[in-house]
Amino acid sequence: MARIAFIVANDFEDSEFSVPFDKVKQAGHEAVIIGVEAGKVLKGKKGTEITTEKAVKDLNATDFAALVIPGGYSPDHLRMDIKMVGFVSAFFKADKPIAAICHGPWMLVEADIADGHTVTSFPSIKTDLINANARWVDREVVEDGNLITSRKPDDLDAFCAALLRQVKSGIAPRIGSAQAAESNVDRAPPMH
Repeated sequence: MARIAFIVANDFEDSEFSVPFDKVKQAGHEAVIIGVEAGKVLKGKKGTEITTEKAVKDLNATDFAALVIPGGYSPDHLRMDIKMVGFVSAFFKADKPIAAICHGPWMLVEADIADGHTVTSFPSIKTDLINANARWVDREVVEDGNLITSRKPDDLDAFCAALLRQVKSGIAPRIGSAQAAESNVDRAPPMH
C-alpha cells in the first residue's frame, strides 16, 4: 500500500479531487488530503466539502509515494504558499509521480519543473506552460517521466489509470529519451 498526497485549497474542481481520491483508495492505497493548514474545511467549485488532514509545513515528500494536484482554482491558491511549492518540487527531485489535471500544472510552473517536459492542461493555461518552456500537447493524458498531466474531468479515467500504473510499476520514460525509444513507449504524439 502506498501513501498518496492530494494537495488541495478552496475552489478545487470537485470531480478532479473525488474521482482520483476514490480510485486511489479502491486500489488499496492511503489517500491523504493536504492543505496549507490541517483541519480546514475546503469547498469545491460545485459545493463538495472536504477537510484537510495534514498541513504541508509538517510533511516531507519522502513520506509519500506520489502526489495528485486537482484542478479548478485550487492550484492558483496553492502556488502562493512557498511550503506547498517546495513540497511539489521535492516530489519532482525525488523522481516520484506527480499527477496534475486541468489547472494543476500551474503548480508545475510555480515549482519550476515544467521546463523541458511535454505536458497537457486545461487550454486556458497552455500559454503559461509554454512560457515556462514546457511542450504543450492536446491529449487526454501525457506521461513524461514522473509528470502525469490531463486536461479536464472527461480525462479522469486515463489520468487515474496512469497514476495507479506509475505507483505500481514505476515512472514512465521521459518523452524523447533513449529508454522511451527502446521500449516504444513515447506517450505523447509527435509534433509536426
